[in-house]
Amino acid sequence: MKKYLAEAVGTMVLVLMGCGVAVSLGCDPVNNIPAVVGTALAFGLAVVAMAYTIGGISGCHINPAITLGCLLSGRMSGKDAVGYICGQVVGAFIGSAMLAALTANVPGLEGTGANDLQANVSVMGGLLAEIIFTCVFVLVVLGATAKTNGATNNFAGLAIGLSLVLVHLVCIRYTGTSVNPARSLAPAIFQGGTALTNLWIFIIGPFIGAACAAGIWKMIEPEK
Repeated sequence: MKKYLAEAVGTMVLVLMGCGVAVSLGCDPVNNIPAVVGTALAFGLAVVAMAYTIGGISGCHINPAITLGCLLSGRMSGKDAVGYICGQVVGAFIGSAMLAALTANVPGLEGTGANDLQANVSVMGGLLAEIIFTCVFVLVVLGATAKTNGATNNFAGLAIGLSLVLVHLVCIRYTGTSVNPARSLAPAIFQGGTALTNLWIFIIGPFIGAACAAGIWKMIEPEK
């Protein structure tokens, strides 16, 4: 249970800080580029902070896509995967609830940082973006934390956080960047509208991307 609780705490912090910065700065990939950079850094820094806080307890997945990638790679049991994902979803809802409560009392701040298709981006374009960038992100996670990949796991938290910054910088223009179903689910429930209508993109896309990453890693993983 400590592992599942740690995942809930970590995901709560990720959603509160990452989505919180997006809302506070008014992240707009067309008209507010500095806010895009700030949002990307917020998500990456939140992952780094949590990696060194709960990494020794649960491995700091704080993302159902990462959990799926680890499951398909044979690094965890199905029981633990379900427990991890449940903890992540609960944590995301707590973080979103906190953010919704904060923005409700501050005039001019709207939404909970929910993902949605950006201007002139089609459903297929958004889905492809989530698949591709989740695949890249989860592949970094699998490689950086692999015991068979030299000493890279000593710096896994930093590598993973920086890769998430990079993924956000590229992907925000298309979908606001999810690559994390829990991060998308909770804010969409609170925000509603088209974010809720398009929610399936940010659940199916990351899961497909994670499965692709697990397959790629199995092909290139070094010998033990």
